[in-house]
This record gives sequence, C-alpha cells and structure tokens, in this order.
Amino acid sequence: MSRFKVLFKSTAVRLSALYILLFAICAATLVFYVTAMSERLLTGQIRDAVRQEVEQVQRAYDTGGMNLLLRTMERRARQPGANLYIIAGPSGDILAGNVASVQPGVFEEIGWTSAPFGYQRYTDGGGVERRHKAIANIFVLDNGLRILIGRDLGDPERFRLLVRQALMVALAIMGLGAIIIWFGIGRNALKRIDRMSDASKKIMAGDLSQRLPVGGSGDEFDRLSMSLNTMLERIEKLNEGLRQVSDNIAHDLKTPLTRLRNKAADALDIADGETRRTALEGIISESDQLIRTFNALLMISRVEAGSVAAEMSPVELSAIVSDSAELYEPAAEEAGLGLSSSIEPDVEVQGNRELIGQAIFNLLDNAIKYSSDTEGAGKVTLKLARRPDGICLSVSDHGPGVPADRRDDVVKRFVRLDESRSKPGTGLGLSLVEAVMELHNGRLELSDTDPDKPEQRGLTVSMIFPAKAA
Repeated sequence: MSRFKVLFKSTAVRLSALYILLFAICAATLVFYVTAMSERLLTGQIRDAVRQEVEQVQRAYDTGGMNLLLRTMERRARQPGANLYIIAGPSGDILAGNVASVQPGVFEEIGWTSAPFGYQRYTDGGGVERRHKAIANIFVLDNGLRILIGRDLGDPERFRLLVRQALMVALAIMGLGAIIIWFGIGRNALKRIDRMSDASKKIMAGDLSQRLPVGGSGDEFDRLSMSLNTMLERIEKLNEGLRQVSDNIAHDLKTPLTRLRNKAADALDIADGETRRTALEGIISESDQLIRTFNALLMISRVEAGSVAAEMSPVELSAIVSDSAELYEPAAEEAGLGLSSSIEPDVEVQGNRELIGQAIFNLLDNAIKYSSDTEGAGKVTLKLARRPDGICLSVSDHGPGVPADRRDDVVKRFVRLDESRSKPGTGLGLSLVEAVMELHNGRLELSDTDPDKPEQRGLTVSMIFPAKAA
C-alpha cells in the first residue's frame, strides 16, 4: 500500500492522471456536441419533410376538396415508415388517422407543436403506456376540421442513445487502458527514480565514482542523469585535484620552507653586514619563488573553478602569439637558441586574453629552459595554424623531451621528471596550460618533435582551440 502512495506522489503519474482527465472531458464534450448537432440536423430534416407533406395535402384539398384530401392521406398513411396522419374534429376528437391516440391538448395548438408529444399506435397492446414521441404541424380546414401531419422522433432518439452508449463503452475502455498505462508509466518512473536515489545515497556517502543510471532512451530522466553525471565527474576531478594539491604542498613545499627557515636562522648568526645582506637576498629570492608557486596554484584553482569564465570575449589569437614571440626572442637568444614563428593571420577565438597569454608564456619558458642545456638543440618553434579539428597553437623544442608513458603525469601539479629536478621551477606550468584549455573547451596534446633522435627528440606541446562558429 505504501508503494501505491509513493506511486501517486510521482509527477509522471500525476501528469498522466491530468492528461487522462482533460482528454476525457474534451472527448465527452466533442461527442455530446456532435450528438446535439446531428440530432438538430435530423430534426431539421424531419421538419422539412413534414412541411412538404403539409403543402401537398393542402394542395390536394384546394384542388379536389375533402374527397381528394382523404384519398391522399389514406395513400400516404399506408406507405412503409409513413408519417402521422390524423383528422380530428373541432373539439379535438380523432375522426380518422393511422394512430390510436395522442397526448391530450395537442390539437389545441395550431402550426408546429411547441414540444414533442406522446402518441399510441394501433399496434401497441391495450394498456400500454404511450412511449412514442413525435412532432407535428397542425392546420385547420374551412369546415373546422383539424389536420395533423407529424413524424416520429424514434430515429433521432435511437441515434442519440446509440452515440451515448458508444461513448460510455469508449470511455470505459479508454479509462481502463489509461489506468493500466498510468500504473505502468508510474512504476517505470518510480523504478528509475529509485535507482537514481540509490546512486545518490552512495554518492552522499562519499563514493564520488558512482554515476546516475542512464537508460539510453534519451528522455528527460536520461538528460537529467547525464547532466548530473557531468557535474559529478567535474566534482570528482576537483576533489582529486584538491587532494593532490594538498599532498603535493605537504611534500614539495615542505623542503623549500624548511630550507628558507634554516637560511633565516643562519642569517641571525652572521655578524658581517655584507654577508648577512647576501643571505637575506637569498631568503627573499626563495620567498618570491614560493609566492609565485602559490600564485600559480591560485590561478589554476580559479581557472578550474570557472570563476574567470565570465571574462571570455573574442580575442585576436594571432596578435597574442606574435607579441609572445617578440617578448621571448631575447630570452631565447640569451640561452643560445633561436626562436622562429609561423603565425597564420586573423585567427580569432572566444577566450580570456590574459590566461591564453600566460599559457603561451609557460610553454615558451619551458621550451627555452629545457633546451638550453642540450647540445645542438637549435631552436624553439612557435606555430599558429587552422586545422580541420580546430585552431592549433604549438610550441616545439629539441630538448630531451618527455617519454610517452610520462606525458599524462607531467600535466599534473608539482610533477617533475627526475632529470628536471635540477632546473628551477614548480611543476605547475603544464597544469595551468591544461586548466586554461579546459576552460576554453579545448585540449592539450604532447608529442615528440623529432622521434628519430632519442637524445634530442624534443617536445611539442599543442593547444587545440575549438573552431569559432561562423
């Protein structure tokens, strides 16, 4: 019984019940309207037929007098399905006709009867109550006789009863089918909601890997489940990132903070002013590095949380790439590298200019940093071009590169390869670039620049932006 109570609380069941009720009301209204119109049409046709009979009988009387009138009425009264033909005296007594009796007071009216009246046929047994209904037109002859010509209303009445019976049967069948469908829809909806509720309880219990079930029908439940699953995937990723950040901060920042603290303690024991100054400058330099690390973490968190999504606008990507190449060209020359660029003009994307610029700076900084110590590394290449799958902005170097099995790791926060530990940095550069690309609905691709040279295979980092809609 409780399950039925829950079922009746279902929105699907309530909507089904409302639709059934509205459909039943509309169907009943339509059928009654059609019945009334049909009955009115049949009654109109009957009146026209009676009117024609009256005209013909009056014409017979005018032409041949009483004898021709009697012969005409007698002939018509004998035909199958004949009308009602009655001759009555001035007092209303029936003198001749094809009916046994009529409802009292009928002959008091002249012209069309104001309402259907009852009458009894000769074929009705004695004592049978009048159950036949008719309408008639009554006119008076010169000699005072009253002539009644009418038509039985059995056909319209039978039609009305037939339609009403058909309506009752149709509504009964429709109601039974609707109730069955109603419960079927409600039970199915309730089962799906129960499955979603079970998954939600597991998620609330802390299992963020759970997903709401998707039936594959593409209905509103599936669309809701897919939207919530996307949200859960995002939450799980953010939580995982938060956990990684917490772990990485505990491991990777503990050492520089300890070193900073030891340097500060050593500086207290230094008597020489110049030496103390040098020590303090080193402390400030390491403090600045820590501040940059935390700023990068805050930037990544803002980007991943989407708090800068509202700052999106059309930006000239070609101009940003050109300015970045011009800015980093002296740094590349100082490192003994050449910086070449191939920039397709008039490339525009929807994005955040500052974030895109910061991502390009990170890639150029990494390329110059990890290529400077590689003999014969040559140059760093910055390229912007349109591709069938979007707009590709790539930075290529000819340094040691990144093994294929480690490329998923290097985009994680604070992850640095062993051979890169001697280089300055925090391990957040590619993490920020990936976060920026996710914000721009793009993707980050890592590949070898020259796979045929194991020692100088290099690394090409490509930022793939979605093509701007026309």
